[in-house]
Amino acid sequence: MQLERPGGPLHAVERPIPEPAGAELLIEVAACGVCRTDLHIVDGDIHGRLPIVPGHEIVGRVAALGPAAGGFGIGDRVGVPWLGGTDGSCFYCTHGQENLCDAPVFTGFTRDGGYATHVLTDSRFCLHIPSEFEDVEAAPLLCAGLIGWRSLVMAGEAPVLGFYGFGAAAHIIAQVALARGQRVLAFTRPGDEKSQAFARSLGVEWAGGSDEAPPVLLDAAIIYAPDGRLVPLALRAVRKGGRVVCAGIHMSDVPSFPYELLWEERSLLSVANLTRQDGLDFLALARTIHIQTHTTVYPLANANQALADLRGGLIDGAAVLVP
Repeated sequence: MQLERPGGPLHAVERPIPEPAGAELLIEVAACGVCRTDLHIVDGDIHGRLPIVPGHEIVGRVAALGPAAGGFGIGDRVGVPWLGGTDGSCFYCTHGQENLCDAPVFTGFTRDGGYATHVLTDSRFCLHIPSEFEDVEAAPLLCAGLIGWRSLVMAGEAPVLGFYGFGAAAHIIAQVALARGQRVLAFTRPGDEKSQAFARSLGVEWAGGSDEAPPVLLDAAIIYAPDGRLVPLALRAVRKGGRVVCAGIHMSDVPSFPYELLWEERSLLSVANLTRQDGLDFLALARTIHIQTHTTVYPLANANQALADLRGGLIDGAAVLVP
């Protein structure tokens, strides 16, 4: 399913199955999660290569190996995340910050992704999927889970934690935070009682609209919704010295707000991409907690409908495409 122009629908195309070269793997796709970043790509909020096959929450099996591919064998189950390659030589790569690489490769953005039956990927940036997870339930772990995990680490210990936007990432990371003994509060679109009930069903202690003041001050807030208007609201909800972490790759403009909301040593941070170590750390943790991902499955041919349902806020948890 290929995107040819921003704002346009995806179109089904047929190509010869490619041969892997160098360190590449040819993956036969079993499932691919539908991420909000895919929606930003399709809607033209962020601009990469066109035409492009989106999708960067890929679970599949190795069908062929390039001559320099390592770490996997034919038939192995593999996960393909957003970070698909780095230059390995820039300042950031040589200082342990490959997520900030100056010349990165992104799956489904600068190289074709998983809205397909097959995908080529760099073996050095792939992950082994724990056997505890089925294909469909594992797919959202590869971005919603990984970016969510990175944002949770950036939020610090945070005994009281708030999530603004309760979709794919928040419903995964809420389970992690609760397993770590943190108190979790959820903020949804005002009046979205369905999402609030979903959040409470996972064990969060309070769920309400993003326009509501929480019953207690937060130690940290993570903003998963791509709405810049949430930044001052979250700053108002955290205690002195608290943190607000913006976890999305795209957000609408942040409105001006009085300095007093940032004062008293509150911090405002952003998350950019992920590292391979994030993937190793999170998947090792996920298997011990055995996170339950809530998924809605769509046939690959219905990718446009899955994106529309995500855009409309109709999905609890994550959407997953299956070829």
